[in-house]
Amino acid sequence: VQLQASGGGLVQAGGSLRLSCAASGRTFGDYGMGWFRQAPGKEREFVASISWNGGETLYRNSVKGRFTISRDNAKDTVYLQMGSLKSEDTAVYYCAARDGPYASSSSTDYASWGQGTQVTVSS
Repeated sequence: VQLQASGGGLVQAGGSLRLSCAASGRTFGDYGMGWFRQAPGKEREFVASISWNGGETLYRNSVKGRFTISRDNAKDTVYLQMGSLKSEDTAVYYCAARDGPYASSSSTDYASWGQGTQVTVSS
């Protein structure tokens, strides 16, 4: 699977951004998708995941209520709507495709990774 993430940028604290990730190479509706992030000097961490049909979503605690993951299987695209952004959300955000249909918070369950898109939140 090839993944192309976009939508990152510079935003003020409290603002919003929507990330997109376009997939190609496999039937998009067959697999779960996820978003991870990596801040400078830190380990990559799980942000959100969605199952093949959108019926199951998972979030890390710190983004619950602020971020929403969704997907459009007709467009082969997964989204991450981010709101009430904080400086601690600053990171490179990566989309990833699972090797199975369900959502997962474990990076080892993901077989393909996009190139990342930078999100910078200024306080």
